Parts: sequence; C-alpha cells; structure tokens
Amino acid sequence: MKSIRVAVAAAAVAMALTACSSPMQAGAAAVVGKERISTSELNEDTQAYLAALKRANLDESALGGVPASQIVLQRLVNVSVSRQLAARYKVQVSESEVDAALRDPGQFESPEINLLANGVTPTDARDYGRAIVGLSKLQQQFGGQAGQQRLTQEFISIKPVFSPRYGALNPQRTQENPALFVDTGRFGKLTQQAQAQG
Repeated sequence: MKSIRVAVAAAAVAMALTACSSPMQAGAAAVVGKERISTSELNEDTQAYLAALKRANLDESALGGVPASQIVLQRLVNVSVSRQLAARYKVQVSESEVDAALRDPGQFESPEINLLANGVTPTDARDYGRAIVGLSKLQQQFGGQAGQQRLTQEFISIKPVFSPRYGALNPQRTQENPALFVDTGRFGKLTQQAQAQG
C-alpha cells in the first residue's frame, strides 16, 4: 500500500500553535475570524476525503497517524484563513491560475496524491487551489521570499477557535506524534498520557 505524509506549510503550523480559545458557537467545529466551519461540514468533508483515499487505494493508515478528520479540519481552517487574507489585501486569482495549481504534483507522484496529502477532496480542490495561489500572490505582494515572514504573521493574525470536543492543540507536533490535537480528557484537563507527551 502506498503511503503519504501530510504536507504542512510553516504558516499552517504557526497558525495551529497560536490558536486561541474563547466561547464556541453551537454546532461549530471551528470559528476562523469571521467564518464558521460547522461540525456537519467537517463530517461530510471527512467522509468524502476517506472515500477519495479509498479510490486512490489508500486508507487512513497512510496518513502517518493523523486522523482524517484532523487533516480535513486543518485544511478547512487554512483555506478559510487564506480566503480572508486574499479579501483583506484584494488579491485576485484567475480560474487558469487555479487550474495550474491543481496540476502541480508537489513532492508526490501525482497531483491527486498531492491534494490528498493536504486533506483535499476532489470537490474542494478549486477552493484549495485558489487559496494556494492567493497565498503565493500575497507573498509576492509582500516582497517575494523576503515577504515570507510577513505572510506568516498575517496568516497567524487570524486565529481559529476550535471546538473543545477535539481536545487541545498539540504544541509539540513531531513525526512520532503528528496529531493536530491531544486528548484533554474530561472538562479540559489533560490526560496523563497527554501530560507525559507535553
């Protein structure tokens, strides 16, 4: 069976580690700036993602220990942040630019595997492609390679608030412990296993 490693941009890691906690809207998996990601949207996208993995002869074990729902939630959050930044800085992305981004195989053997590695289902590919191109254009607007730090700062300025049902963000993500969230146990207290990892 093929194996894919989840591709995570530096900005996404920084965003995840700086997420704040505040009151959560009922039925929301996350609130990102002014946008709400519903639990039902996350569940539907996760099921579509698992089906796309299956069509590619992969299963959840190919994700390196990260649950599919966490990969999909991270992608939904990253796309939401990217969309809000593009609107803030009036970045326009053409359909042909999205098409070109979706043909990029990245570090993988095919564009399809590249998308799956980023938690993207075929139905969400255009939104994801638009987000990637928008971030690239925004970095250029900020000064090219020198603009990477500012892009990261802008990205983390839109802090997601995650539903506590997922646990707490994992501040020490590693290859051995790739999960986006750690189990906090009942009432938000870290379980002994999570405390030992922290």
